[in-house]
Amino acid sequence: MYYMTSRIRYSEVNSEKILTLQALMDYLQDCCSFQSEDLGVGVDYLAKERRAWMLCAWQIELGRMPQMGETIRVNTWPYDFKGFYGYRSFTVEQEDGEVLVRANSLWIFMDMDRMRPARISEELIAAYRDSFGEKPAGGAGERKITVPAGGESRDPVAVAKFFIDTNHHMNNSRYVTVAEEFLPEGFPVGGLRVEYKRAAVLGDMLYPAVTAEDEKVTVALTDRAGGAYAVVEFLRAAG
Repeated sequence: MYYMTSRIRYSEVNSEKILTLQALMDYLQDCCSFQSEDLGVGVDYLAKERRAWMLCAWQIELGRMPQMGETIRVNTWPYDFKGFYGYRSFTVEQEDGEVLVRANSLWIFMDMDRMRPARISEELIAAYRDSFGEKPAGGAGERKITVPAGGESRDPVAVAKFFIDTNHHMNNSRYVTVAEEFLPEGFPVGGLRVEYKRAAVLGDMLYPAVTAEDEKVTVALTDRAGGAYAVVEFLRAAG
């Protein structure tokens, strides 16, 4: 297991001093990125090899979201590699070890020259081998999200420069930031699932289609023709 600790900053919280979903997802992404950097297989290594990890799906269970000033520990561990897929889990703990957040993710290894999936090399697998952990209870879960019919169209959103990451694509957490804007007032988020279909780039337009149900809100972010970039499903918190 690899971990990092941090104190929740003012810049990472909302008006109620609670960690935002974007900041939470950035913590998860940063933690696994730091592990790769420390193992020598990070951004520069992948750029040299003309390879990249692309996120396919998130499944995140929220307990209590951390508040401003709290110290947290973010843990991550890969637990399987199959062909060109990588599987990775996370937890976020408070100082006494209580788990606040559990997350699971699926990644695909890409050849950036041909823009096709590439088999994960033995060198890369060996770099992570000592940090392998257990598969999460219940397995990887269902990656595909069914988009309900009859979603309500909302105003399109342009992909701006500050959405873009080192792969020159829209960063994974920014899709959730955009989708969160369409939650009904007061909807308590107890978890979320995200399925990434294809990467949006600078200048693309995201056309949201929102379906609000009692226990979940689904936001499909598509192009003008309806082809999906990402689908975000927010689950209502129990109670």
